[in-house]
Amino acid sequence: MTLRDLFATLSNQPGLLFLLLVSVPIAAFLVNLWSGETAEEIWKWRYVYASLIYLACIPGIFAVTLNVYLFLFERQSIWDMNLVAQVLPILTMVATLMLIRRKMPFQYVPGFGRLSGFLTLIAAVMGILWFVDRTRIYAVTYIPFLYIVIGFVILLLIIRFAWSRIF
Repeated sequence: MTLRDLFATLSNQPGLLFLLLVSVPIAAFLVNLWSGETAEEIWKWRYVYASLIYLACIPGIFAVTLNVYLFLFERQSIWDMNLVAQVLPILTMVATLMLIRRKMPFQYVPGFGRLSGFLTLIAAVMGILWFVDRTRIYAVTYIPFLYIVIGFVILLLIIRFAWSRIF
């Protein structure tokens, strides 16, 4: 099964995917109601919040990456977007993060830093790949390939540092 086959199957039965994606922010809303108001009560629910964040962010990050790829590299028209598979995961991610942020700061959610680092890495790689795809560079150089790889790693570290300073 290819990714195209998976999206074709999801397009034929969008109700199941819609139900799964909408259930995550609803679960976050219900956990917000049940978790209480004091910090001790909310602290007990931190792993539930972490699970909900991962359930929302993994498909959301995948959808963002897929959309960036389809629009920048494949040049897909916006009119050909599959709303359930390409837009709803992003809306689910945003809604879930907004609901959870009302109760608990993200710095207290276990594993959230790794998720933002993963998103940073994906954004940096997609940006670099897009730049390489759009430019036509012809150069004769005596610089060893190892220096180019080291420069790429340093660029990723700079992007990661900048991302951590912004948020």
